[in-house]
Amino acid sequence: MKGQTGFILALVFALIVAVFAVINVDSVEVNYLFGTGQAPLILVILGSVLMGGLIAGVFGTIRNYQLKRENRSLQRKIQESEGSTNAEQRSEPAEQKTENDNLGTTSEEKNTEK
Repeated sequence: MKGQTGFILALVFALIVAVFAVINVDSVEVNYLFGTGQAPLILVILGSVLMGGLIAGVFGTIRNYQLKRENRSLQRKIQESEGSTNAEQRSEPAEQKTENDNLGTTSEEKNTEK
């Protein structure tokens, strides 16, 4: 549902921009860094929207990549901490058994002695 809503909003935005651009077909003077030139306003509008979309897309892609990298890093940390916790839990019963062995009798031997 989220993808459909985004797609519909993008279509509505594109339609509004297209109508706005078609209404403004006059030729205008455009000032570049290195000079000036004449261009139809429709091309200026569509070019500006295209450049804005590309810039936003590039920054969105970079942010998405950073978040995925951070997510992988955190997942590795979770797996490492779970692995060390499991290893500690496995070693605890062995430590308890050695303590009982040090006492000389196990709990089963104590039960049979009674």
